[in-house]
Amino acid sequence: MRVGEESPQATAVRGHALSAREVTVAYDGVDVVHDASVTLRPGEVTVLVGPNGSGKSTLLRTIARLQRPRSATLTIDADTDGLALTPREFSRHVALLTQGRPTPSGLTVRDVVEFGRYPYRGRWGKADPGGRVAVDRALVMTGAEEFADRGAEFLSGGQLQRVWLAGCLAQETGVLLLDEPTTYLDLRYQIELLDLIRDLADDHGIAVGVVLHDLDQAAAVADRIVLLRAGRIIAEGRPEDVLTAPRLTDTYGIRIEVDTDPTTGRLRTRAIGRHHTRSERLSTTS
Repeated sequence: MRVGEESPQATAVRGHALSAREVTVAYDGVDVVHDASVTLRPGEVTVLVGPNGSGKSTLLRTIARLQRPRSATLTIDADTDGLALTPREFSRHVALLTQGRPTPSGLTVRDVVEFGRYPYRGRWGKADPGGRVAVDRALVMTGAEEFADRGAEFLSGGQLQRVWLAGCLAQETGVLLLDEPTTYLDLRYQIELLDLIRDLADDHGIAVGVVLHDLDQAAAVADRIVLLRAGRIIAEGRPEDVLTAPRLTDTYGIRIEVDTDPTTGRLRTRAIGRHHTRSERLSTTS
């Protein structure tokens, strides 16, 4: 996957700031996200991490207006009420790659990616002059152009994930939200996807919000980390400030060590299970 050269006919995409303040979400009358506030800034990657059930995906879906909050303020570029926009208007600012999308049947890959252009089409399929260029560029960026004419139902899980991402990029929004986007991808495409996320922020000024489980991937790609537990934000800031051994150990309920990779200079984590401490036990009994 790569960011291709800009076509002179392509629509210029401008990054937007997206601020979600005092977000509270309830299921069946029980609050599952408590008074959470997150700001996504143009040119930055913000990664939400936390244990299962911490509320990170719920918070992301609420920011994307797929989940109705009990209370929230959503602002785009400091002066636009994101909750007051129509769905079509909002979709011109914010795109979301969700988990568990269904496998399309009877459609080519290009057909699926073209769905990302729906905010720009009028009623009854009104023409979309910039659509072809946007779709072609999205296919190239995600490495999906090689199977653009193949039936989507014949793709692997990893290939299909790339196609759904291409649809989000074809939407040409200033904010991109991704919920566990490396799911179903093999190691190569996980790394290339993370590189693409950085390219979108660094080269295109997009504000990117991502939910990730892998703490090392989060540290590698993020400008800012938001750490959640039990529906509350317990820390936010630079990866090295948030992902500390004591905080992670307390949050995840398992011993986690944190150091710096001597080759890459990046932060890395290591969860210590019972069998990981075998050498320590042997050394103390010898």
